[in-house]
Amino acid sequence: MEEDQHMVAAAQHILKALASSKTVSHEMRKTLLDLEIQLSTINERKGSGIKQLERKLKCLEDKVMSLEKNDSVISSEYLKLVGEIQTLQQKFDSLNENWKQKELVQKSNEILQVVMLRLEEELVQILVNHKQYFEVDYMSFNSNRVDLVYDESFGSVEDERINKVSRSIDDSLSEASNIDLVNPSVVEDLKSIAKAMFGSNYQHEFCHVFISSRRDALDEYFVILEIERLSIENMLKMEWQSLNRMIKKWIRAMKFIVQAYLVGEKRLCKQILGDFGSVYQYCFSEISRSSVLHLLNFGEAIAMGTHTPEKLFCLLDMYEALEHVAVDKDFLFIEEIDSFVTREFHNLQRIIVETIKSTFLSFRNAIATNPSKKCFPCGGVHPLTKYVMNYINALVEYGDSLDLLVDETSIDPSDSNDENNYENSTLSCSPLACNLRLITTTLESNLCNKSKLYNDVALQHIFMMNNIHYMVQKVKSSNLCNFFGDLWLRRHVGMFQHYARSYEKVSWSSVLSFLRDESLSNCVTERKIKKKCKDFSAAFGEVYKTQTGWSVPDKELREDLQISVSQKVIPAYRSYTGRHTSKIDEKWIKYTVDDLQCYILDLFLGSSKSLHHSHHRK
Repeated sequence: MEEDQHMVAAAQHILKALASSKTVSHEMRKTLLDLEIQLSTINERKGSGIKQLERKLKCLEDKVMSLEKNDSVISSEYLKLVGEIQTLQQKFDSLNENWKQKELVQKSNEILQVVMLRLEEELVQILVNHKQYFEVDYMSFNSNRVDLVYDESFGSVEDERINKVSRSIDDSLSEASNIDLVNPSVVEDLKSIAKAMFGSNYQHEFCHVFISSRRDALDEYFVILEIERLSIENMLKMEWQSLNRMIKKWIRAMKFIVQAYLVGEKRLCKQILGDFGSVYQYCFSEISRSSVLHLLNFGEAIAMGTHTPEKLFCLLDMYEALEHVAVDKDFLFIEEIDSFVTREFHNLQRIIVETIKSTFLSFRNAIATNPSKKCFPCGGVHPLTKYVMNYINALVEYGDSLDLLVDETSIDPSDSNDENNYENSTLSCSPLACNLRLITTTLESNLCNKSKLYNDVALQHIFMMNNIHYMVQKVKSSNLCNFFGDLWLRRHVGMFQHYARSYEKVSWSSVLSFLRDESLSNCVTERKIKKKCKDFSAAFGEVYKTQTGWSVPDKELREDLQISVSQKVIPAYRSYTGRHTSKIDEKWIKYTVDDLQCYILDLFLGSSKSLHHSHHRK
């Protein structure tokens, strides 16, 4: 037996010498070293002693050193060595010589460490080189929303329909969540590396490298999505327009990161580490926590700012984005380790809800306290009216959310003139509908105060008619009609018609009084007829000069009012001149019936004219 061991040892020596030759190819060297290990195993069977184990360990060391010199070595060769080292270490446990055992164990651990370092490098290379990216379409969306800009004069509002942020991204995100973040072809390689490193008690090293690499990959998307990591202090100092753009990016990022990217990240963690219990959830949490908390901190900073009306729409978009990702959040963060993220998520939801409520209330208060210092030129539609109606028209797009958020109990029925007694309609009886009608009641009260700034009572009525009519048209032509109901519309149609009749009475009663005879007798002197004709012409001319400068912006309303005035003035004028045709000198007739009809069409165009400059007379 001793002679056989010497022969095997001699063969091993020859193989080792050949393997160390520089002229031997890599493949040949690998074959020679494998053969040496096999001979070592044969020798071990014939004499199980420490020397045989030492020789085998030396062979493994030589093989590792040989592989280290070759950068093209793939991970499978190192994985094979891990198995051989682990087998040898198990045999060390059966040795009785404790001092020698410790020496061999230490040496094997040093060899194993070299192998683990190479596996770590391979792990990083695979994760980096085989990343798969989302298409740009999955990370972008268009916003059709027209931003409302608030200032104290409400003068910057255009009469446009406002739409909320487009949700076309949602369908894309559903598809994106199925995209693999790493090429599926390398998943088995990653699992093999994990198995080898976990089996060698290098699980912490594996997790550290894996978490670091995947965290870097997530950070790349924050750059792609243009999410800056700013402090709360810096954000509070930003201009609103810049902050508004950042909010839109935040909404996009929150949806994409939670609904698509992190869903794929958790799936990847489970594919690779699912065999090791809750380790995959730990790694996922470590990868995602800082990025998710950054998104949540941004939302909290927005909610901490001033509660101006234009912020409400962004807050509602943020609220709906959080609600939209809530289900995915519950799926992603389910372990105790995630409790902090979950608490912060719910805390942000609470803060945003509170901010929405206070901002909604501040909007109504802003309407009530909007100052009435000077009258609006020409009696047209006040910018406040346009602002409020466009604003609430935008709010109804968030109807489902606002119905859950606004406080119906805060409404005082007496303040709303019993307008809560509406048809039994789901929308017109909803909390949002009640609040919207209360807002318009507050607007009407403010407009009434503004109308009193006009010295001319007739212009007060024109101003109220214009503004109430605008409100009615805005409700009729939009989704607001579902919230205000037919009863509100009927009341307010009657309201602006009442103001129109009041205007006619105040403006034209005194003018038409000159066309009425003082008695039924025919004893009307030419002197009186002449005076009445002269007084009528002067009164009409004064009304013309004044009211051509007044404005009725809505063409249909203006034409209806002109027709109504004509139906009162023209028949009365024709009747008076007809009754006294024999006594009226042609010189007393300053205007023909056709002249009057043309002049009335000049009223309410917002450009003051005088009759002696008019082009109607020929």
